[in-house]
Amino acid sequence: MKQKIRVLIGKPGLDGHDRGALIIAQALRDAGMEVVYTGLRQTPAQIVHAAIQEDVDFIGLSCLSGAHNELFPEIVRLLKEQQAEDIIVFGGGVIPQEDIPFLKEQGIREIFTPGTPTQAAIDYIRQQARPKQENWLEPPKKIAHIGIAVHSIDQALPFYTEHLGLRLEGREKVESEQVEVAFLRIGESRIELLEALAPQSSIATFIEKRGQGIHHIALEVDDIVERMNTLHEHGIRLLQEQPKIGAHEAQIAFIHPREAHGVLVELCQPKDSGVAKNDE
Repeated sequence: MKQKIRVLIGKPGLDGHDRGALIIAQALRDAGMEVVYTGLRQTPAQIVHAAIQEDVDFIGLSCLSGAHNELFPEIVRLLKEQQAEDIIVFGGGVIPQEDIPFLKEQGIREIFTPGTPTQAAIDYIRQQARPKQENWLEPPKKIAHIGIAVHSIDQALPFYTEHLGLRLEGREKVESEQVEVAFLRIGESRIELLEALAPQSSIATFIEKRGQGIHHIALEVDDIVERMNTLHEHGIRLLQEQPKIGAHEAQIAFIHPREAHGVLVELCQPKDSGVAKNDE
């Protein structure tokens, strides 16, 4: 399983104010990254030495003194000298817009100016880290199914079987979720109809709030535990910490809808994970 993203936050030069550096360091920690803060008044050599010793993926530099045009490029130069240029360097602080093109030409990959949300830095680091992670997980194998919440499977089935011509593969009660499901084959995927078995069921709550309709999209994977750990390390919220058992004894887990802009995404690992199935 891949390691957490490691970031060193450095304050080069004589600048004695580190409130901004501490804020970004805490934000990165809250996002699941490992952060090393070297403290105030560090020389470029000290920062580079610490970055190599700590085996970090990124160096984030903060400067309020106006010496960024000298200090930031020197750090990039020393990284190259130490054959550690794979460490990505980004910067922030009181940096005039007119200095940003020069800094990027010198190897500073990104500059975050005052007022930039900390989430922008988090998103940038995650995006840049993906190609660096040799064991970043492969994409899900396919869409296992699309879950549709209905008041009654019996009432909904004729539309899908008679009017759309889909084949009903079977029905099953999943007591742990207080739901009955019916699977209809469509190509390599399925449509899953979900009917609540109890008023406290999540499907009953969903229908009460939003009405009948698409409830979730399930993606088939064969590495659900590792994938959940990876998502957690990258700050992606899940609705449970461990997989649970769904229909056909598949392992399932749900990603918080806010992470997918309002879509509930299910990870689904079939009981026989080596077989290309897409049961829930």
